[in-house]
Amino acid sequence: MATIYDRTRTSDHRFFVVTAYIMAGIIVAGFGMQWLMGRSSFRSPPMLHIHAVVFMGWTILYVVQNHLVGRGSVAVHRRLGWIGAGWAVAVVILGLYMTAMMVRQGRTPFFFQPGYFLVMNWLTVLGFGALTAVAIRLRGRTDWHRRLMLCGMAILTGPAFGRLLPMPLLIPFAAWGVTLCVMLLPIAGMIADIRRYGTIHRAWWWGAGTIAALQLAIGIVAFSPFGLTVYRAVTAGAAGETVAPLAFPPFPGARPPGTPPGR
Repeated sequence: MATIYDRTRTSDHRFFVVTAYIMAGIIVAGFGMQWLMGRSSFRSPPMLHIHAVVFMGWTILYVVQNHLVGRGSVAVHRRLGWIGAGWAVAVVILGLYMTAMMVRQGRTPFFFQPGYFLVMNWLTVLGFGALTAVAIRLRGRTDWHRRLMLCGMAILTGPAFGRLLPMPLLIPFAAWGVTLCVMLLPIAGMIADIRRYGTIHRAWWWGAGTIAALQLAIGIVAFSPFGLTVYRAVTAGAAGETVAPLAFPPFPGARPPGTPPGR
């Protein structure tokens, strides 16, 4: 089956380039909306800016890499690939760090329980890293490489979808709403394969299966004694230590219980 995909992979170029632009557009729209609505600012802490630059840099690199393959510039694509490998490591490290900082400061989104948010972000960024690492390992098998890379990139669209969806209305299933949107990307790849080849490449099953397994694992780990122990270890000595890990934070602007109206 791999031979069939290798022989006809030139017909895949348009799909992967267009999908790369779609994912980049989702990310720009999601985070751009935050800025337009005044929910983010250039006065944010430096580490947040570094995280944003690394995240957007990876997005740009992903689009460029797909363009290079589409144009036949495989040699340049491979050289940039080693830069991309290091960049992906930076994405994972900063994703883990920034999530921990938000939880420690007690600044998690109100539509996620803090403990759930911690596990969700950590597992999804590790899932991105795992899919990307396997894709790089299989870089000699183009059919597997580009499909697994797309699935890894799809995971990174999750935070953008979270900014585009009406998340408060999805409580307590907000994370599932985001996951369903993310799953549309590998599903689009499956449909494209069926139209071109009459079958679905196994890489899609591994990629989509990883995304689904991550969502299931998040719920199991976040509500387990292990997940609660991790939350307490991360928030020890910080403001997040006083926040209940499995309780939804109050809506922005909500009055504390017992506060008289008008105060």
